[in-house]
Amino acid sequence: MSRSRSRRAYLALPPWLAHALRAQRGPVPWSAVTRGALSAGPLLLVAVQVGRTSLGVVAAIAAMLAGINDRPGSRRASVKRIGVPALGGAVGLVAGTYAGQQTGAVVLTVLLTFVGLVAGSISAIGPVASAVGTQLLVASAIGAGMPLPEPGWERALAYVAGAGWLLVLRLVLPTPGSLAGDFRFDGEREAVAGVYEAVAGLLDAVGGPEAMRRRAALTAALDHAQDALAGPRLRRYASSSAERRLHAQYAAALPLAEAATALAWAGDAVAERASEGPRRLAAAVRGNNHTGPLPAPSRSAPALRALDDALLHAAEVFDQGRGGDLHTRPRTPRDRLRAAFGSAGREYGLRVALCFGASSAVAQALHQGQWYGQHEHWYWLPATAVFLVKPDLGPLASRVLNRAAGTVLGAVVFAGFAAVLPRPEGLIALVALSGALIPVATRHFAAQTAVVTVLVLALVMVGGEPQASMGRIGETLLACAIVLITGHLPMPGQRGGGVRARLAAASDAAYAYLTHVLDEADAPRIGTPGTPSERRVTPAERPVTSSERRGTSSERPVTSSDHRAPLSNHRAPLSEHGAAPADPRATRWTLRREAYRTLAEARTAISLSAHELPALARHTEGADEVADLLERLVDTTTACAVHLDDTGRIGPEHTERLTALLGELAGQGERVGLRLPGTRRAG
Repeated sequence: MSRSRSRRAYLALPPWLAHALRAQRGPVPWSAVTRGALSAGPLLLVAVQVGRTSLGVVAAIAAMLAGINDRPGSRRASVKRIGVPALGGAVGLVAGTYAGQQTGAVVLTVLLTFVGLVAGSISAIGPVASAVGTQLLVASAIGAGMPLPEPGWERALAYVAGAGWLLVLRLVLPTPGSLAGDFRFDGEREAVAGVYEAVAGLLDAVGGPEAMRRRAALTAALDHAQDALAGPRLRRYASSSAERRLHAQYAAALPLAEAATALAWAGDAVAERASEGPRRLAAAVRGNNHTGPLPAPSRSAPALRALDDALLHAAEVFDQGRGGDLHTRPRTPRDRLRAAFGSAGREYGLRVALCFGASSAVAQALHQGQWYGQHEHWYWLPATAVFLVKPDLGPLASRVLNRAAGTVLGAVVFAGFAAVLPRPEGLIALVALSGALIPVATRHFAAQTAVVTVLVLALVMVGGEPQASMGRIGETLLACAIVLITGHLPMPGQRGGGVRARLAAASDAAYAYLTHVLDEADAPRIGTPGTPSERRVTPAERPVTSSERRGTSSERPVTSSDHRAPLSNHRAPLSEHGAAPADPRATRWTLRREAYRTLAEARTAISLSAHELPALARHTEGADEVADLLERLVDTTTACAVHLDDTGRIGPEHTERLTALLGELAGQGERVGLRLPGTRRAG
């Protein structure tokens, strides 16, 4: 009773306050904890021992920021997620250092404002670009506001070395349990296995209230696996057999995901054994072994037949281990420029520039007015504003509350430690402890702020700055006020540009997916009439297994010869030159992945906007309803595709549902000011 009462009280809180109290859950990432303990603290210790303490402080700050970006995933993906932002930070450190040394306060403020405009605009490109923008701004503030004896290029080298040391640890140290196999691909293997587990979870939830949530979890698992496998590489394609096998196993999960989504759309519960096959495939991925016998689901409906065919196709892939496509299209430079200079990039860039420039100006004015007392450093105020102005860290009110609470807590904790710890040994140990806590603290912004506050205060105290807890609290509260004011100022153009940009991208991807499926239904078939290559294999023509003759669904050993025809004998339109046929199913899976991925990104942006203060949340009202309709449209399109593969046409129920959804979307899009792309009606 008390638990349900507390849950009702939590739900009754205003959205902006409820979000501030929400924290992520999950197991402790012990590998990341180990890397955090071995990064900033040991770097600082070595620097102190060789008499280059100031460079050690810079390297430790870089390692701390790299630790914030050290998230679960593959080693290859971590190169981009950790390394690219570090390069941006090094550029910012050089720019801030030389600008601070050679210009006056007014010119420096103008330059930092321009840096804020650039960093804010590129942050709209994606998560890695956002991390680049963050480190570019933070390092610029440190370079300009933390006077050090070394020249800018030495600081930049120390910064790259600090982040590079954590990246080396990420690439070299094995994760728990990975030594049993090829530890190089443990992140990829776990991500691909997670896709099969998510398929099984969706099949278990078909026909129940959890089906849509499980379908969203499947999208998240596919996105995570796609990112894990698509990291930067020296060669264009996978070079090792183990990596090619993982790519093939990921590609084999796509038809399973398609069939499971179609079953969830239909809403008819399936037998429990339907999810057993994907779970055994997940275990085979984790163990890097064969699948063994798989239970055969019933073949009484198109989606169930598609599920059975997909299981057999996956079993063949697991037996042969051939390479597979990730079904993703790389973003072109034009796409990135369009995102940076679009409505979201312009709005965010202006807001970041205003916050960063104003906080830098205020910090310099306070420094010249001796408000800092005996402190020479004024970087804290603009660096704090950088984290507060970033929308991907949560809604504005939530960020401000958590930043203020975390700073107060961290400053108080550090003041207590600083009074009793020996210097510098005790402070270095405190830096190492804080580095180990960062991977756990990233689950809540207030906890992350508290740990980072302790770490940075310990670093600068080792570097020679006096104890500054109270001053940092005051600067943080001042930064909160600046960001709150700037966040509510009117900007040129329409408010909520980030949400509308994400929603527009999701609608474009959904309509492209739908158009492809409708075109596939009308596509010309290859070959002369009456030949096997021209016809679709119907369920009545497909080979019948012994278990089906018995009318049972017993387990069967799966081999490459057991692969069924429908996955390979599908209609394909002629290529542009009339020679080799294009693969419409591969294109369809690529478009389907883009549709669900952009929809998930739009959902995230809409959720963050809905948890803003009412004055900001009202600008994106109705966006969630459009996202709901787009989600139903993509689900229905997937069901159409599965039905099309089975029967060669789109059923009347699907046509009716598509027509209704397109009509609803047209009305909702006009209401929220979103122009939806046009497409021909189904039917």
